[in-house]
Amino acid sequence: MRQQWNSLAEWIDHRTGLPTAIRNFLYEDIPASSGFHQVFGSVAVFLFLVQIFTGIMLAFNYAPTPGDAYNSVRYILTEVTGGRLMRGLHHWGASMMIVVVVLHMVQVFLYGAYKKPRETTWMMGVVLLLLTLAYGLTGYLLPWDNRAYFGTVVATNIAATAPVLGPYLTRLLGGTGGIGVVTFARFFGLHVLILPPITLLLIAVHIYLVRKHGVAPAPGDELVPMKKFYPEQVFKDTLAIFVAFIILFTMAVAVRVPLEQLADPTDTTYTPRPEWYFLFLFQMLKFFNGPLEVVGSMVLPGLAMLALILVPFIDRGQMVKVTRRTVAFAFVALAALGWTGLTAAAVASTPKEAREVAIDYSAPTEWMQLTPEEMAGVAYFRRENCLSCHSVGGEGGSKIGPDLADITIHKNAAWMIQHFKTPQGMRPGTSMPPINLTDPQLNSLAAFLLKLNPDNATALTGAPDFAVAGALVYQTNQCSSCHKVNGAGISVGPVLNGLSKRRSHSWVEDHFFDPPKYSPGSIMPPYRLPKQNLDNLTAYLFALPDQ
Repeated sequence: MRQQWNSLAEWIDHRTGLPTAIRNFLYEDIPASSGFHQVFGSVAVFLFLVQIFTGIMLAFNYAPTPGDAYNSVRYILTEVTGGRLMRGLHHWGASMMIVVVVLHMVQVFLYGAYKKPRETTWMMGVVLLLLTLAYGLTGYLLPWDNRAYFGTVVATNIAATAPVLGPYLTRLLGGTGGIGVVTFARFFGLHVLILPPITLLLIAVHIYLVRKHGVAPAPGDELVPMKKFYPEQVFKDTLAIFVAFIILFTMAVAVRVPLEQLADPTDTTYTPRPEWYFLFLFQMLKFFNGPLEVVGSMVLPGLAMLALILVPFIDRGQMVKVTRRTVAFAFVALAALGWTGLTAAAVASTPKEAREVAIDYSAPTEWMQLTPEEMAGVAYFRRENCLSCHSVGGEGGSKIGPDLADITIHKNAAWMIQHFKTPQGMRPGTSMPPINLTDPQLNSLAAFLLKLNPDNATALTGAPDFAVAGALVYQTNQCSSCHKVNGAGISVGPVLNGLSKRRSHSWVEDHFFDPPKYSPGSIMPPYRLPKQNLDNLTAYLFALPDQ
């Protein structure tokens, strides 16, 4: 058997040369000083492969046209097995890849590994960093939700400020006349068709150059016997990749990537914000107004990239130990402080309404169609801990009582309210205790339970806490005696569906305190609500769908 395997390996080697190439790769000589500080390149390549794999998996169910793109993303997240995990891996993998590539560049910079004869290797790394950022920029639009749409509006507007090239860049990105189908097609083409093959080619060239010139040894290490890449450094790279994947997988499982509502170009209240790694640039633009805007958007970033590319030609001195490279450490520290300061300032200056919890449209949203009374019923359902004895749609509960989503057990509201008050009288032998709520509260609970069915149960019971709390405030203060929500209530005042398109958060909150000031002639009394109740109520009203 062993002889047969050897014969097969020899045949493959003779026909392809692959086994020999692998051996040469694994048993290459590397400096004795090589160690964990040089694992970032391998981790970056691994994360790029993860992006390719997850991108392909997502593409199997993705529709690359604006409206269909949004619906297909929702379909991936709510219907496709493993869809949410794939999107999480792709989203957080993009962020991790940027972090790792930057760390790789910092490590090379601090050690001076860009010096002769490795200038081209460094410049290729700078280009790969720019390509990594380009993936983040072009992929941002593809979910086609509000966040993606308005973030891309900002990006194309910045590109339009480029001296001389501004109009051409705008046309190239399809931003002429606004963000639309052409823009989407251009960004999708760049993200999926153009950037990947270019990146693969440049990674191959980058690795070839690393192998050609070798890993940069520490000063004085030239006379120390070299070691093989395998097994010691391979183990360190593998361990680093494993740790990176554990972090990535944990993020994908534990931190949900939100999906906002379908892109609405008419939404003038939306505050656009780029991804976290572009926030520093977004904040820097605030220091340059009018004609100087191009300085912040193009000149300074361009000079920074040019300086990075020219680093090997600016610093042409002999390599010294990393502990003596104080100037390099100072540059890295200043860059880190500048980036951190600008990013923190951008987060701190984000308007309150932009920081408030957004509706996650990647989860079922049938709860948005409930009336305020039915939503208040969700609050009472949770307050009374009904799931401790009942299941809903086959989930939760110890099944002491029946499944509340089973339509075969539904009675009318009057029967259910009486059952809540005197369970023993309606169902002799039941262990259910009486529910101590008022008649209006019991009516809300009954209204919610009557709405349940096996198809919508999970979506309704999964309503966000802020919306449930807000609806409870709405119902408690009898707002439905003057307003309509989802068709329920009286139209003395305006219908509150679509309020987010008409008013800002601050206007609504101030209106509660002094209605006649903001709506002259209004008969609405002032409401001095506690801050938490006011925040929940406003957030709930802004979550209501258009009618």
